[in-house]
Amino acid sequence: MNAEETRDRFVALRAKGMRHKDAAAAMGLPEGAAIAAHTGTHDKGLRATRLKGPWVELLQALELCGPVLALTRNETTVHEKTGVYEKVSGSDKMGLALGEAIDLRLFFSRWHAGFAVSEAAANHGVPPSLSLQFFDASGMAVHKIFARDATDRDALQSVIDTYTAADEPVVFVPAEAKAAPRDDGVIDAVGLAEAWRGMQDTHEFFGLLNKFDVERQQSFRLTEGEFTQRAALSAIRDLLNEAAFDGTPIMVFVGSPGCIQIHSGPVTRIEPMEMRGADENAPPIRWLNVLDPGFNLHLREDRIASVWIVEKPTSDGVVTSVEAFDGQGELMAMFFGARKPGVPEREEWRHIVRGLARLGTTQQTTQQA
Repeated sequence: MNAEETRDRFVALRAKGMRHKDAAAAMGLPEGAAIAAHTGTHDKGLRATRLKGPWVELLQALELCGPVLALTRNETTVHEKTGVYEKVSGSDKMGLALGEAIDLRLFFSRWHAGFAVSEAAANHGVPPSLSLQFFDASGMAVHKIFARDATDRDALQSVIDTYTAADEPVVFVPAEAKAAPRDDGVIDAVGLAEAWRGMQDTHEFFGLLNKFDVERQQSFRLTEGEFTQRAALSAIRDLLNEAAFDGTPIMVFVGSPGCIQIHSGPVTRIEPMEMRGADENAPPIRWLNVLDPGFNLHLREDRIASVWIVEKPTSDGVVTSVEAFDGQGELMAMFFGARKPGVPEREEWRHIVRGLARLGTTQQTTQQA
């Protein structure tokens, strides 16, 4: 399929209400390739301009644009925050954004291509949408930034002009298959548990997984009963509802291959939504949504396959997370009580976690079947 054919089909699928990602998938393309096909001269409503780095400098330049919407997603969960890109720092490989609203952990080594994307609105008189979209080498979106009503569009256009790259083809390659976890029996479970007990900071956990060459959920299984417990698949909905009810501020982490996006604060409007597709015999799609000013979360509740309650020792006391995984073993989202370094975990958050239903191994397996 050449670029012109891709654009024609993309327009037709978008007219049916499909999101960019879904329209690209319907054509058998990664999303990045579908967007790249809209660079250059053509007459379609979506236009893409290739961007260049350094990515950390591009993100630093966005501060002058005022409030924008930051979006990070994976296959099952979308995290949206509105705010200003402040306190952005980093290198060619990694970076941070530590603004009051936009809180990101950035893995620039995974950012393969970026585009400025303008798309005509369906309603005449409404200005085109304007966004910056970044993709990994497989064409998966790692981070997106959208102009909002309060955005200084002239400043954003200036950023685009400054970081416009030569219009050269972008090559995407299929992602390598994820390596299967090693057998539990070959993992040094005793050493893993000992190292876990010795943690002083939650950030040490990633190094611990690498040291023992253990997959995340596998580490939970191997330390189950001491540091981890299985929770009911309803636990995510329950904790969000409880946090909204009593006003407990929480932290919500959602990651892509190139970015982890974090919300810290209260949640108030929790809206489950059930959708049915064209096939009436197919199970409904169930979204669990947070629809608050400045923060939206959209999580495929029907795709939750396992939920774990995880405790990590730190110099500030135990820190507890609730983590949801899909059927492929991919981390959907993590939830913590809101806290700052040097401050113990909130008792209100611990109260919410204590109230979540626990499951044994047999019950969890039954629910996944």
